[in-house]
Amino acid sequence: MNTKEVRSRSTSRRVMLGAIVTAGALMLAACGSGGGGGGSADGHGDITIWYSNNEQEVAWGKQMVAAWNADHPKEQVKGQEIPAGKSSEEVIGAAITAGNAPCLIYNTAPSAVGQFEKQGGLVDLSKISGAASYIEARSGDVAKQYQNPEGDYFQMPWKSNPVVIFYNKDLFAKAGLDPDNPKLSTYAEFIDTSKKLVAAGVAPNAILPAPTSEFFQTQFDFYPLYAAETGGKQIVEDNKATFADQDGYDVADFWATLYRDKLAGQERYQGDAFADGKAAMAIVGPWAVAVYKNVNWGSVPVPTKDGTAAGDTWTFSDAKNIGLYSACKHRGTAWDVLKFSTSKEQDGKLLELTGQMPLRKDLQTEYADYFTANPAYKAFGDQASRTVEVPPGPNTVEMLQAFRDAWSNAVIFGKGDVHKALDDAAVKIDKIAKQP
Repeated sequence: MNTKEVRSRSTSRRVMLGAIVTAGALMLAACGSGGGGGGSADGHGDITIWYSNNEQEVAWGKQMVAAWNADHPKEQVKGQEIPAGKSSEEVIGAAITAGNAPCLIYNTAPSAVGQFEKQGGLVDLSKISGAASYIEARSGDVAKQYQNPEGDYFQMPWKSNPVVIFYNKDLFAKAGLDPDNPKLSTYAEFIDTSKKLVAAGVAPNAILPAPTSEFFQTQFDFYPLYAAETGGKQIVEDNKATFADQDGYDVADFWATLYRDKLAGQERYQGDAFADGKAAMAIVGPWAVAVYKNVNWGSVPVPTKDGTAAGDTWTFSDAKNIGLYSACKHRGTAWDVLKFSTSKEQDGKLLELTGQMPLRKDLQTEYADYFTANPAYKAFGDQASRTVEVPPGPNTVEMLQAFRDAWSNAVIFGKGDVHKALDDAAVKIDKIAKQP
């Protein structure tokens, strides 16, 4: 997969659910799963599924479908790439409205699940016999982050891209820094290292997360560090914001310092800043291993205020999950395919073909040979067991947007008091979280 394709996939993964469905989108061609809602809980027959359109996931999807079809001549699966659109979330929302969503979509963003559920577009997997126990047996305790506020599963936890810090070893060495043991563990070390990189002129930015206002950008600057600082706390829990506390202030102050001291730019770079040498560091997931083949990179966990051992550090998950959609007529087959596609064998193939981490509690031990043969992914395999997800519910995007608006003004652009900005955002989010 080339850089452009991964950049496109990464953007598609995190784009906002479209609020307005256009007339053209409503006319999406009907899928083999059938339209019009309904469908029995145990019906069997042919189904259609969608998977992501990046090269590696297409390869995984095709082999999975072929393997299923070879053994199930009366329950054939038609697999296809998710239709093109402004975003995958918008395409899925339109298909739900039109009543022609496929049975399964392997490109369901956790941030959109609450809205899809509110639309009536998703099947409650918890009502399928044995589904909840299957999900929890496969994913362990992390599965509970994917329940809705009532404790039901409207999504199957599937795969994650736990984010870490990549750094350019050549630029570190050029700046006179140790490329094998970089001082990036604490906030103070990270800031000091950043100053040395910029002062040495090796790159105009020490790090350059997108300084734009989209809600999902919070998941790639504030959220990973807040997860690490708190040992795995979500930014909204029990319909109440958690981040207006000392941990949240410390994370915000850290980023505000990077922007104030010109160590992170306030303008978005139109390209890949890390690949192009415009930033010496980046916050990335395991997809980056394939993308940055031409960069002599190293990786470390995201920093914390006082430093945390790698084996104890949490981060943001950047997950993509599987939804079973209510337009499906043959839900019995759909559930069987969902289990087949998340089996030990298929999860292993997903890991081999995409480098993305299946959300399995036994990931490192189950696929020990893979991580031995592919050491670049080993740290991601370990990190996958300590990831934090976006808060659940129908108002996820609105809550994250309220946070991002406050963050952009106070932290990135230095307008107003940083701590007060978090306090005000928390008050606003508490109100949003309680909305139906």
